[in-house]
Amino acid sequence: AAVCRESDLTLAGGVCLRPRGEKLTLPDGSGDIPLNTNLEQALEVTSPQVVVDLTNSETLMKSASLIASRGIHLVTGVSGLTELDLKTLEQTANKQGTGIIVCPNFALGAVVLQHLAKEASRFFDYVDIVEKHHEAKIDSPSGTSLAIAKAITAKKTFQSNVSEKENLPGTRGGDYKGVTIHAVRLPGTSAHHEIVFGAPGQTLTVRHDTLSRDCYMPGVIKAVREVVNRQGLVVGLDKLLDL
Repeated sequence: AAVCRESDLTLAGGVCLRPRGEKLTLPDGSGDIPLNTNLEQALEVTSPQVVVDLTNSETLMKSASLIASRGIHLVTGVSGLTELDLKTLEQTANKQGTGIIVCPNFALGAVVLQHLAKEASRFFDYVDIVEKHHEAKIDSPSGTSLAIAKAITAKKTFQSNVSEKENLPGTRGGDYKGVTIHAVRLPGTSAHHEIVFGAPGQTLTVRHDTLSRDCYMPGVIKAVREVVNRQGLVVGLDKLLDL
């Protein structure tokens, strides 16, 4: 629906894990596009300029080389990518002369949240990140919370309380360079990230809540437009917003 609203973009086709027929009717009533369960066949039939991948890290790493080998650019929002995965994607893009954009979060508010956290991190030595997602999310912590942790520890390591007595192992959460990360998985939630900085006599809390998936669409569209003009790997929507 988001792509259909943009006059300079055209949907070429779709790929789904489960068989849903050979065609997908576009939501704006403008017609049908080919639908396939096999990515290679879909690329052969549609010859797109850009593939948007919203699957998972395992599927992405299998698909990226196939996509790039055809000179097709790639935009993905999957989480759970390792540093080795990112290095492989970078090598793939450079080898094939294509662009690959990896965005842990397409929500513009979440990108601004990370920017604000980087600014605040200079003034605090303690910080916790609490992220909440739906119960079916396969990885923890979220890619966004890890991206935030990496961003605010680029030039420093935070201090963190270490319990002398741990009545329940893991209660303090995960640790990334002193940043304590807590992952909540519950029905009724979508995607929520809260960063709490602490100092003597005060705390500073910055929070972003995803209320519907509509918020991801402006970021996806911007990445699709940008990737055709880039070569190599770009990680983070913030790079496209000059933050």
